[in-house]
Amino acid sequence: MGQIVVSEFVTADGVAEGPGTDQAFSRDQWAFRFDRGSDGDQFKLDELKAAGALLLGRLTYEGFAAAWPTITDEAGFAVKMNSIPKYVVSGTLREPTWQNTTVITGNVPAAIEKLRDQVEGDVLINGSTQLVRSLVDHDLIDEYRLMVFPVIVGAGKRLFGETQAAATLRLVETRTVGPDGVTIVVYRPAR
Repeated sequence: MGQIVVSEFVTADGVAEGPGTDQAFSRDQWAFRFDRGSDGDQFKLDELKAAGALLLGRLTYEGFAAAWPTITDEAGFAVKMNSIPKYVVSGTLREPTWQNTTVITGNVPAAIEKLRDQVEGDVLINGSTQLVRSLVDHDLIDEYRLMVFPVIVGAGKRLFGETQAAATLRLVETRTVGPDGVTIVVYRPAR
């Protein structure tokens, strides 16, 4: 049995939109202004290696599917990203183009609970803020891994928006990585 893990790049003001190239967001690429150092890179690689599947919303999936198949790197990010089973939640996507992709439709919370039970390792969610918000409302997130960048962008989609109920979190880990003050914060729901 795995766990559902949200892994996000966020700004100090909670924005998750546009950490990389995003033509639709005028304040994009904020994450790449900062050096997260080798410790930050290793954290992300270890996290990906521990994952048994990726779970993505359609918009994040489409961005990843357009980029990752053409990327190569010595660390192994690209090989893992391209080979790992991927699940995309979408009511409109019919023919996924990225290898090892399954589309989830219908009763999404039930499908994700089933996925969590079937996957060995973490079910890792990157980006996909709308999906994350829905899973928060259904109490399906087991862990939040936030890489907080020391920048205020003042606009954009925030990771957490309106929720059906308040959710209390328990701090599991916090550490600063790299020379620019990027902070990793790990929370679990205080169930």
